[in-house]
Amino acid sequence: MSTQSVLFDAPGPRTRRRMMWLNIVFGLVVAGLAALVLAQLGKKGQLAADLWTPFLQAGSWENFLIPGLINTLRAAGLAIIGSAVFGLVFGLGRLARSRVIRSVSGVVVEFFRAVPVLLMMIFIWLGLAQVDLMEPSEYPLVAVVAALILYNGSVFAELVRSGVYGLPRGQREAALAVGLTRGQSLRSVEVPQALIAMLPALVSQLVVILKDTALGYIITYRELLQEARQLGAANGNILQALAVAAVIFIVINYALTKLAPWLGQRLGRRTSGRTKVEAPSLIAATTGAPPT
Repeated sequence: MSTQSVLFDAPGPRTRRRMMWLNIVFGLVVAGLAALVLAQLGKKGQLAADLWTPFLQAGSWENFLIPGLINTLRAAGLAIIGSAVFGLVFGLGRLARSRVIRSVSGVVVEFFRAVPVLLMMIFIWLGLAQVDLMEPSEYPLVAVVAALILYNGSVFAELVRSGVYGLPRGQREAALAVGLTRGQSLRSVEVPQALIAMLPALVSQLVVILKDTALGYIITYRELLQEARQLGAANGNILQALAVAAVIFIVINYALTKLAPWLGQRLGRRTSGRTKVEAPSLIAATTGAPPT
């Protein structure tokens, strides 16, 4: 049974027809607004071919857009890995039996969720210049990645906690009944199911991480948006350069959103299959009864 069928009733014929007409009307409105914007841009000469031809040249991509995209993906990839580790550690910390661990984890998570990402980037960037632990050229990347990890890792931790609390109590009771400890139940049963249930929210947060790398231009990190602005300033077509950068972001973010259903199905089938195979042997090992 899918999550959608559990949370919502299936729409009837009348509702489906109403939704279809609303989608048609909305699509026509959006198309009309797009045509109006394009007409205004055409009147101001922003659709002239000479403003777009630089993006057909290899030098624009080799010297600006591709290096910027690599830096964006590099920062986003490191931040995603770090946020996943941070979120699992502090998410489990917020679910621990110890009140001290829960309190400390809660303070850390709530603090970094409340501080703006840009403010953390600037503070870390300035702090790195004071301690002088690495090459100055690495300060922007480290500041961007660290700030993204602290903020988005805290969001991941909250998703883990809320996902575990959203599971039926029978999951933990069944795990305890077959001899697992509370910690083993969290690690082996509850957290994996919670992650699958919260996968759409997790993937949407990955999109946030990718987009927030654009804030790095404030601290001189040469990501895609910064490189597109410099390319546009050099050719006198900043609007067109930003439009190309926006299309690149849209394509990557769309691919990430399509990743969620596919990954959820794969993980769901793998978890279901492993549970069916391992459950009889686990019961036999803990109760002494022969597997059925």
